[in-house]
Amino acid sequence: MVTSKKATITVNGRIIEWEDGMTVKRVLEVMNYTFRMLVIKVDDRIVKKDDYASFPIPTGADVKVIHMVAGG
Repeated sequence: MVTSKKATITVNGRIIEWEDGMTVKRVLEVMNYTFRMLVIKVDDRIVKKDDYASFPIPTGADVKVIHMVAGG
């Protein structure tokens, strides 16, 4: 019996299934992140907000979604 291992990525320490053609925007949808002020890092590379819809997520990537909070 042949079993195929699904490709995954890690988002904030949580392993999720990778999808072919996955982008930062799709990761945010899958994780249900809707906060407006985010910093996204893919394998320690910061992704600009304008690139969320086109920036590809490779298999095995380590994605960090950082919520920016201001206070005073």
